[in-house]
Amino acid sequence: MIYPYFKIDKKIQEAAQEAARKIAPVLERIEEITDYNQQKMMAAFNAAGVSESHFAASTGYGYGDRGRDALDQVYATAFGAEDALVRHNFVSGTHALTVALFGVLRPGDTMLSVTGIPYDTLGGVIGITGDGNGSLKEFGVRYEQVELKADGTPDYEEIEKRVNPGIRMVYIQRSRGYSLRPSLFVEDIERIAKIAKKKAPGCIVMVDNCYGEFVQTVEPVGRGADLMAGSLIKNPGGGVAPTGGYIAGRKDLVESCSYRLTTPGTGREIGATLGNNRELFMGAFHAPHVTGEALKTASFTAALFSLFGYEVTPKYDEPRADIIQAVLLRREEALIAFCKGVQKGAPVDSFVTPEPWDMPGYDCKVIMAAGAFTLGASIELSADAPLREPYAAWMQGGLNYHSGRLGAMLAAQSMLEQGILGK
Repeated sequence: MIYPYFKIDKKIQEAAQEAARKIAPVLERIEEITDYNQQKMMAAFNAAGVSESHFAASTGYGYGDRGRDALDQVYATAFGAEDALVRHNFVSGTHALTVALFGVLRPGDTMLSVTGIPYDTLGGVIGITGDGNGSLKEFGVRYEQVELKADGTPDYEEIEKRVNPGIRMVYIQRSRGYSLRPSLFVEDIERIAKIAKKKAPGCIVMVDNCYGEFVQTVEPVGRGADLMAGSLIKNPGGGVAPTGGYIAGRKDLVESCSYRLTTPGTGREIGATLGNNRELFMGAFHAPHVTGEALKTASFTAALFSLFGYEVTPKYDEPRADIIQAVLLRREEALIAFCKGVQKGAPVDSFVTPEPWDMPGYDCKVIMAAGAFTLGASIELSADAPLREPYAAWMQGGLNYHSGRLGAMLAAQSMLEQGILGK
C-alpha cells in the first residue's frame, strides 16, 4: 500500500500492512455473505419487475404511485418479509421505530424490552426520559425491561420468566448502541422469539434492526420476528438514499403502521414520492455491497488498533452482527483525536474539526466525525461517542473499503501527532 497524498507515519503504514494480512481470511468470508445478499437483492428487483417508469415522480396525494409500491415489494422480498413500508419521509431510524411502536401498541398494552434499556433517542418516545409529552407512556402504554447479563448477552432464563400472556410486545435492539455489549445475531433473535411465542402466543416480537441489515444472509423477520424497522441512511440505503426509513414484517402489522404514518383508512395508498424513487431503488440495489465494504473497514480498524494495544470489540476475526466497531481509547483526549482523524479521511468537510457538543436526545456531550455526502449517514465512514467512560469510539460505515481503511489510518495518525497513540 502506497500513500503519496496523505501524511501517514511509517509506523502506522507498517501496522496497516500487518493488519491487512491478518484480515485476509475475514474478507473472504465477508465476500461470501455479500455475494449471497447481492443475488438476493437482484432477485427482489426482478420479482418486482422494476422499470424506469417506477422512477417517475408523484405529487399531491400520490395516488397510484407504482414506484412506491414496487419499492415496498423489493424491500419485503429482500428482507424475507410479508410486507414492507419504505418511505423517504421517515426522517430517521428513530422515527420509523416510533411509527411502528405507535402503529401496533394500544393503551393498556405492555412493551417488554428484553435487551436492557433501548438506544438513547427512544427514551423520550417510550416516556422513560424527557417530559413525557407525546410518549407511549402518556398514551397509556406500559414499559418494562429485562436487563442483559453481566457479559452483555440476553438473559434467556429471565426473559422466559418475564414474558406472559399480558405482554403485548417483546422489543429487541439488535445493535449495541452506545454500549459495549455484543450485538445480536439473527440466531439470538430467533431464540428470543421462540421463547416469546411460547409464553405469549399473541405477542408481537419487534426488532430495532439498525446497523444489522445485510450483515448476515437472513434478517430477523425471516427467523421469528414479526416486525422490524430501520433507517435508509444506514445499511439498507446503500449510501445513495438521501433520507428515509423502512418498516417490514407481518402484513397486518405493516398495514397498521401505515395508518399511523398517514391516516386510518388511507394508510399506504397515499404519500407523494416527489421524485425520490430512483435514489431509493438505487440505494437498495447497492446496499448489500456497501454493507460488505463497511464490514471490511470495521475488521481492518479492529486489527489495526489492536496492534497498537487497544481493546476492540468485536475483535477483527469475530463474526459480526452489525457494522459497528468499538475501539476503547481509555482517555478523553484520545477519543477526540481519533474522531478528528476520521474527519480528515472524509470526502466531504475534511477540513472541519469535530468538537464535543450537547446533542438533543443524549445525556452528555457527544462528538461526531462524519464528512458524508448525506448528512448523518452512518453507512458512510463515521465515528461518534458520548464523552464518558470508557471513552470508546463507535466507528461504522465506509462506502468502500479503500477509503474506509484510509480513514482508520488517519485516526491513528491524528493520535500519533498528539503523542497519545498506544498510551
